[in-house]
Amino acid sequence: MIEMFEQWAWIGWLVLIALFLVIEMLSLDFTFLMLAFGGAVGLVTDLIGMPLWLQVIIAAIAAALFILFLRPPLLHRLRRGEDPVKSNVDALIGLRGTALAEITRVSGQAKLGNGDTWTARSASDAPIPQGGRIEVVEITGATAVVRPVSE
Repeated sequence: MIEMFEQWAWIGWLVLIALFLVIEMLSLDFTFLMLAFGGAVGLVTDLIGMPLWLQVIIAAIAAALFILFLRPPLLHRLRRGEDPVKSNVDALIGLRGTALAEITRVSGQAKLGNGDTWTARSASDAPIPQGGRIEVVEITGATAVVRPVSE
């Protein structure tokens, strides 16, 4: 019975490689691509006649090595051309502004340095008085969570 599985193992490796490549196309994280490469190594070991148990071990080791040593530089090269400027909500974190109304843990309003007016709440129990200087520490939905700053 095991001989039958070993005789057709190359089909299993091809199916596994195809499955990993389809998942990689959906995730775009290079993890499943590295697993597909490990499967390709398993396919090669099958074609040269190694036993199935050894094919699986070699494929697993190869996939682990690909994930540890090939994936990080590929991700680095992929992200090399990214715009380092933060945008959207990420750009608001750390932005300073002024409390337009007293800001408590429950409610308040702040005008941020970019000119936007946001519903705000304090990150601490201490209320921030109207006119107080604030800094955004988090955005939760449409509310800026702020802390007082002294300049």
